[in-house]
Amino acid sequence: MKQKIKQLAQAHAGEFVANRRHLHQNPELSYQEYNTQKYVAERLKEIGITPTPIANTGLVATIEGRNPSSKVVALRADMDALPIVEANDVVYKSMNEGVMHACGHDVHTASLLGVSKILYNLRNEFDGTVKLVFQPAEEKAPGGASVMIAEGALLNPTPHKMLGQHVAPNIPVGKIGFREGMYMASADELYFTVKGKGGHGAMPELGIDPVLITSHIIVALQQIISRNRNPRYPSVLSFGKVIANEEWRADALSRIKKMAEGIAESMGGVCEVFIQKGYPFLKNESELTRRMKNAAVDFMGQENVLDLDIWLAAEDFAYYTHHVDSCFYRLGTRNEAKGIISGVHTPTFDIDESALEIGAGLMSWLAVSELGM
Repeated sequence: MKQKIKQLAQAHAGEFVANRRHLHQNPELSYQEYNTQKYVAERLKEIGITPTPIANTGLVATIEGRNPSSKVVALRADMDALPIVEANDVVYKSMNEGVMHACGHDVHTASLLGVSKILYNLRNEFDGTVKLVFQPAEEKAPGGASVMIAEGALLNPTPHKMLGQHVAPNIPVGKIGFREGMYMASADELYFTVKGKGGHGAMPELGIDPVLITSHIIVALQQIISRNRNPRYPSVLSFGKVIANEEWRADALSRIKKMAEGIAESMGGVCEVFIQKGYPFLKNESELTRRMKNAAVDFMGQENVLDLDIWLAAEDFAYYTHHVDSCFYRLGTRNEAKGIISGVHTPTFDIDESALEIGAGLMSWLAVSELGM
């Protein structure tokens, strides 16, 4: 089975690249992925798979193997792009000015289309069912994953396990990274409106300077992290974002609100705090992740499978991990020799496209390894 998957991934690698380039040239923002949804649906139908629309611009579909009700493994790809002007000079450069696949979601979607092709061809050689989840709006709160779940993406059939992958521009192409347990952070957006009283700079006694109040709030809020956080919980506080453990997260948000309001009041001003809760923390189920890491070693070799550190960014795949045992791993896309070194969310982000064959082949192998052959 492993060799068949590798052969199919190699045989169709050009198609995977073509899909990725089409998606890269035609990016769409969160909750606006109408053409992307249509394109993915057409490719699935060409394979022989009938998708079902969900969450407005999302899709779900299944590939049934032998004894389809025995086990169900869900595989997820996100489809939205970012409001970034692409600076790459490539033939597949974005044709939608100001919109760019700068986080690799074109890669995730093209890889899952590749998995669909591979596993549909091998459907009589593995047990259980593969559930394909093409999700919108990973980049915009409250996150497309939460909408997908609310609308039944994890029902009919309900997956026993779930897998997701994400490009890693810091990992060389040809290598994969895993981490058991806590992996990614929760994140919230904080909006502060500080109100004072206008006045002339030469007569400060007649005004209440909101800039001065804001500067005191900014400095003081750093103490929320440095003096109150348990050092076992990696946390970052920057303006517009808090990343933390869930219990500490709630406490930190409460402290931030009270401190900001109190400082403004003590200086004669007012601070209105609006907190938009974001994604929860992402936790990889340990036993599943261990099995997937071992399967990756079998597929790619020990030297190509890495252990990852905690990643203090947020990802809405986290929602799935709170409903079903999941494993979210990283796909290396870096190639220094080709100058492919830029990070995600930058105008020059790109990938070594040989990662597509690896991404599709490996995810196929991980799925059938978990389902049984």
